[in-house]
Amino acid sequence: MATSSVRSLEQVVSRYSVYLHQTSRRFSESGDKGWIRSLFEHKVEARRDAHSNLLSKKETNNLYKIQFHNVKPECLDAYNSLEAEVQNRLHQDRDYPCEVVGSWNTWYGEQDQAVQLWRYRGGYPALTECLQKLKANKEYLELQKERAQMLLSRQNQLLLEFSFWNEPLPRQGPNIYELRTYKLKPGTMIEWGNHWARAIKYRQENNEAVGGFFTQIGNLYVVHHLWAYESLQSREETRNAAWQKDGWDVNVYYTVPLVRSMESRLMIPTKCSPLQ
Repeated sequence: MATSSVRSLEQVVSRYSVYLHQTSRRFSESGDKGWIRSLFEHKVEARRDAHSNLLSKKETNNLYKIQFHNVKPECLDAYNSLEAEVQNRLHQDRDYPCEVVGSWNTWYGEQDQAVQLWRYRGGYPALTECLQKLKANKEYLELQKERAQMLLSRQNQLLLEFSFWNEPLPRQGPNIYELRTYKLKPGTMIEWGNHWARAIKYRQENNEAVGGFFTQIGNLYVVHHLWAYESLQSREETRNAAWQKDGWDVNVYYTVPLVRSMESRLMIPTKCSPLQ
């Protein structure tokens, strides 16, 4: 039995030596043929277009800007009055290629916050033209300085609208608005768009879908969905009704893993907002 065990051990050692020799040769190979490299190499199919071109509306060529202004609590009323003046002037002046889509104050979410959504028909050239004109507008610059004294902080993002969402158009109120913000994992925007292109049909019956956008400049891989409801009760009923439709649960199942974080703001439109 001892002789048999020794022979078995010798066979194992011999086979292991051959394995080590073969492994050494493979490890020493250069280029993509090396087996170690092949274990860690992740081959990605080349995408032939940016996700902004694949997901956005090409027929309108609209660029959007969303602004978040955190206002000193004691200044909110004065801020709203001043902002209404600025918005009305720019919105009605045909020399400026921009228009205010909506203007709100947060109700639930970050308090004493103002949110504005602007549309630039004509894309980046329209935005550039508008900025150049504003820099030369002394009256606007004075209003901007006055507004700055009322703010704690501010942030903006440039957005494109998803091709499968409604274009945000003026609507009568009264409504409350929900801005749902999703921060996605980098590289998942196409997958998100593919799922929501099918899912949006489940959220149209009550005319609650206002607009859907994704960031181009600012925090990237961020999606904003804007919804309108008659009341908090209407919001609850509308959202619950979606779960009764075959297919909505599938959309949620596949999109949740794409999200890093999400936020919901309930907002009240200001008096000058086209979205009431």
